[in-house]
Amino acid sequence: MMHVLLDTNVILDVLLNRAPWVEGASTLWRAIDEEKITAYVMSCTLSNIAYIARRLTDSERASAAVKLCLDTFEICTVDQRTLIEAVMLSGRDFEDDMQIACAMLYNLDAIITRDATGFQAASLPVFTPDEFLETHRL
Repeated sequence: MMHVLLDTNVILDVLLNRAPWVEGASTLWRAIDEEKITAYVMSCTLSNIAYIARRLTDSERASAAVKLCLDTFEICTVDQRTLIEAVMLSGRDFEDDMQIACAMLYNLDAIITRDATGFQAASLPVFTPDEFLETHRL
């Protein structure tokens, strides 16, 4: 089974029903629910999701979104080692570098994001949801 790290944007595409990306992200989420893949997110992704969902909807929906993520995904802890690894990467976006560091430290197989440009420093494969689904026939 593949173990992948999901970028925040992929999760928000489903939670906020963001067209046109929701279709591929929802198919990916179904594959996770059907245990065809195991998905991880950074612990700080949940605070980002709560903040964005609360700003765009309300506190109740934001809380439900965080609970759903906790039920669906494995959580990568962001600790000092993760942050040191992220600082050593050559990317331009520290959050993306943190996600790369998490994926490497947790020995994950790939990163799935809607914006691969932020993950050029990754030493593991980076896919959009559609690319991942097509490549792995899910």
